[in-house]
Formats: sequence, C-alpha cells, structure tokens
Amino acid sequence: MRSELFGALPDGTPVHRWILERGGVRVRVLTYGGIMQSAEVPDRSGRLDPVALGFDDLQGYLDHPGPYFGALVGRYANRIAGGEFALDGRTYSLARNNDPNALHGGRAGFDKRVWEATEVGHGVRLTRVSPDGEEGYPGRLALSVTYTLGETGELRIAYEATTDAPTVVNLTNHTYWNLAGAVPGSGGAGGHELRIDAARMTPTDETQIPTGVYADVGGTRFDFRTARKVGDGIDHNYVLDKGITERPVEVAELSDPASGRVLSVATTEPGLQLYTGDHFEEPLPFAPGDGVALETQHFPDSPNRPDFPSTVLRPGGVYRSETVYGFSVR
Repeated sequence: MRSELFGALPDGTPVHRWILERGGVRVRVLTYGGIMQSAEVPDRSGRLDPVALGFDDLQGYLDHPGPYFGALVGRYANRIAGGEFALDGRTYSLARNNDPNALHGGRAGFDKRVWEATEVGHGVRLTRVSPDGEEGYPGRLALSVTYTLGETGELRIAYEATTDAPTVVNLTNHTYWNLAGAVPGSGGAGGHELRIDAARMTPTDETQIPTGVYADVGGTRFDFRTARKVGDGIDHNYVLDKGITERPVEVAELSDPASGRVLSVATTEPGLQLYTGDHFEEPLPFAPGDGVALETQHFPDSPNRPDFPSTVLRPGGVYRSETVYGFSVR
C-alpha cells in the first residue's frame, strides 16, 4: 500500500490517492470526498480491469460532482423531503439541492470535503469533523471511514461516528459498478445479472420521496429475488429481508456473464438503493446505463418517517455501519 499526490483544489489544498492491493485486487481511494476512484479485479481469464466508474484526474470530480462517482456520501445519503426535518421539537432546514428536496448531504456534503488519512492494516482510515450546523445539520459529528482489503481481495468499508448533540446520520458509498470494464465504450451494465434479497421496496412520489408504503416486489419490474438482467429506469430503495444486523450479511449479487466477474454485497444496513445510472449526460465520458449503483443505507426521508428504521444519533451513542464487496469469477 502506498499514497501519492493526486492534485490540489483551487485553494491549494492537496489531495492524495491511496493505493490498496491485496488478493489480486487493486483499489484507489482519494482523500477528496473519500472517493473510491477505481477498483481493478480479474476476470475469469485473470485479466485485470477497472470495474468502478471514475475519472483519471481530480479535475474530473470537480467539474462533474453530480453523479457522485465513488463518493463517500453524508451527512445524510439519499433524499430528505422538502429539505427539512424535525428532531426533538425543533425543525432544521437543509439545502434543497435536488429541488424540492435535500440530497446526499447538501451542496457541500462529505463528497466535497478533504479528509485526513492514516494507514491501517491493509487499508486506509479517513477522518474528519463535521461542525455543528454544517449544511444545516445539528451537532458536531466526529467521523471515521475505513477502507480495507481482505486476504481474498474483498473490500470492507466501515463507518463510525459520534456526536455532541442529537442529529441524523446516514452514510454510504456511491460507486457505480460495471463488471465488463468501467471504461468508456466497454458497454453498459444493464445486461448484468442482479439478485437482491428483498421482498419489498419503498415506492416514491414524483420527487422520489417514499410514500411511506412498503410494497411487495412480486410480479413487478422491481423483483430481483431471483437473478435477472438489471435493465434500466430504477432509482429505488429496497427493504432488505434481513433488516439491521450487527455484522454484514450478504444481500445482493451482481454478475457479468461475459467476463465471469461476480460482485457480492454484504451489509449491516436495512436498505439498498438500486440506481441504474440513467441520467449520465454529456460531457461525461460515460453513457446512461454504463454503471449500476448499489448503495447500502437506511431509507430515504427516514427523519420524517417515524415508521422507518431510525437514523437519529444522540450523544453517548455510536453510529456504526459496515459493507463488504466481495469479488469472484464463475
């Protein structure tokens, strides 16, 4: 493992890239946005190719923040209705950066901050403090996010946070996967086979806010309980059958029949947002459907939905979340 200078922000702040290698897998993580810039894994013939969409240089991320390529997303991943929520009798207003809603932490969420980096065994730990009031969220939030590679090349992302005042927290990684090869022209991910262990999902209104209903996926285009082609036109939260768990449990598998690559997803989280990447636009080097995002997280708009699993963190408590991406071939 090693680190190197990747570039600098317009104000001169340096950005470093950490390169992790183990078990035949190579992963690159940036201190800017906690971004997983790339992941390279072998196909069935042993050929190493990138399978995560990203840019070759820092300027690409600065010019095109909208897709959140590989980003560490927070303080609240996904959407909050109307850009506000109430907690302990007080209403907090957030940036409506996905009009009329708040999305992925606001205009300058965690994906646009530079994190401190420290080497740990077979990985890197990113840390920062989100001050009270940042992007409208209450409480001083102390965070660490650790990326490590296991013996067989599995990528583990472990999140931890504490606060000095009641707040809401929902973190995720926003990598888009293309197991055929995440380079322009390699073909879309819509033909990949996908399985999700979820019998229910949360339908949304016209602004992509959950209606509050848990809908059965049976007989609908949202049913991935048996592996089938990903397709397109999906940006929805799945209610994972396992619920919240202390340790990561496998909940999904994505595979590319052509290359033989298989991606398994295990998590402690209760939800998984499936986004088929339909809104990539020029001048992005990727076309709509070139990557599929499998975002492990709590549900959208949970702060306004008391019947959803809670995302409230209070002083004295510790937010913990863990997701493991496993790579294999068949």
